[in-house]
Amino acid sequence: MVFFVRTAAEGDVEQIRALLAATFHASYDPFYGPEKVTQLIGSWHSPAAIRARIVRKDGEFLLADDGRELGGLGYAAMYPKMEKTVMLHQLYVRPSCQGDGIGRDIFAELETCFPYAEVMRTEVALQNLRAISFYERLGFSEVDRMEEWGGPNSGLPAVVLEKSLRSL
Repeated sequence: MVFFVRTAAEGDVEQIRALLAATFHASYDPFYGPEKVTQLIGSWHSPAAIRARIVRKDGEFLLADDGRELGGLGYAAMYPKMEKTVMLHQLYVRPSCQGDGIGRDIFAELETCFPYAEVMRTEVALQNLRAISFYERLGFSEVDRMEEWGGPNSGLPAVVLEKSLRSL
């Protein structure tokens, strides 16, 4: 299959939700269990939350689309707490498409969407060694750790990774 990276539109919300549900369960069930993951999906990926990301003025929501299904998605936005920093909030690839370069292609496009940013930052669940390794291959390195990934009282520890964008 050939996937093309394109900007998400409001008409993509249900496909995005389905992709996020599949990737979240595949990625996080082993660490947090299916019940906790279903709860996270419900609270973090409501249609309203997805629509808000799609229309955000200082953000970019990209999809890998082959015309039949979405193979992956990426969402990043300027980080208001840190000047010239982009926060990579989401980069997920459908489990059946992982290893095909879709995540790398989405990330490569996201890197170019913020010409005034100097740093890209992301947070990864501490147990998700596969994702941490992926980001390290993209040039990210650990800068911090946190106890509450995704929001207050989550109880989900994470590693904070950063990559310099100055060389682009």
